[in-house]
Amino acid sequence: MKQISWGFIGCGEVTEKKSGPAFNEVDGSHIEAVMSRSETRARAYAERYHIRKWYTDAQKLIDDPDVNAIYVATPPSSHATFAIMAMRAGKPVYVEKPLASSYEDCVRVNRVSEQTGVPCFVAYYRRYLPYFQRVKQIVNEGVLGRILNVQIRFAVPPREADNLPGKDQPWRLRPEIAGGGYFYDMAPHQLDLLQDIFGVIVKAHGYCENRAHLYDAEDVISACFRFENGVVGSGSWCFVGHASAKEDCIEIIGDQGTLTFSVFEYDPIRLVTSEGTTNITVPNPPYVQLPIIKAVIEDLQGTGSCNSTSVTATPVNWVLDRILGKY
Repeated sequence: MKQISWGFIGCGEVTEKKSGPAFNEVDGSHIEAVMSRSETRARAYAERYHIRKWYTDAQKLIDDPDVNAIYVATPPSSHATFAIMAMRAGKPVYVEKPLASSYEDCVRVNRVSEQTGVPCFVAYYRRYLPYFQRVKQIVNEGVLGRILNVQIRFAVPPREADNLPGKDQPWRLRPEIAGGGYFYDMAPHQLDLLQDIFGVIVKAHGYCENRAHLYDAEDVISACFRFENGVVGSGSWCFVGHASAKEDCIEIIGDQGTLTFSVFEYDPIRLVTSEGTTNITVPNPPYVQLPIIKAVIEDLQGTGSCNSTSVTATPVNWVLDRILGKY
């Protein structure tokens, strides 16, 4: 495939701010069509970004002969369905994270990808950002020495929308759509980054509670886990804390130093060794998904490769489901 003509299934906030325009920034790639269940939204999005076609039916978009690759940007509960539809039509697919709303659905996606020979990529874009590649470089160069422990600490106060009643709440708080609450939406980025650095997590266990009772999903989570290389880690997530507890931090502890960085705020990377403390600032591109989208397109064109696939994404869902006690 030299010319990639994308069809978008979903045209929500993520396509506006993080990904959509990036598809037109790479040579040999353009957006051919967009789909939304809302005719008004689909038409407006197509007109705003000068996209030739718009649909309200996903199957019609997938069947469009002028579309040869699919971007799935819907909530997680429909990721597996649309990814499988695309692959069975012979069209490579790029899916928003997490790959699906359960580990079992991830397995289904991988099975179809293997059966059809059609690739499926997943939008764990942080592993391609310069900020996190610098983190990985520091670890791999042995600056921290032997890695002993990894800690995830994340806390935020409730959002205004959390107080809305029932089905007026954001889809991210509805387990039947998102797979869980905010944990299932945000923790995947943290876990994917760590598995990209240290390998697959082979053991995980968690404790989850709903302490504030603002919504049905869990709002406080504590977990412990072990990577295949023997490194052990822990994580704590609180989505209903006081503002004074706000934190976005991953700390990697070695026998020669400590590395601290954020996942969502992009605070300066903090390296502490016997030589002192260094704060490292690394800028990211305006459209944060541009580096991974470029890698996906080059993989499809045969000029490069993308290592964020449905296979590498599946262990993230396994860990999420283990921590939440879903099986």
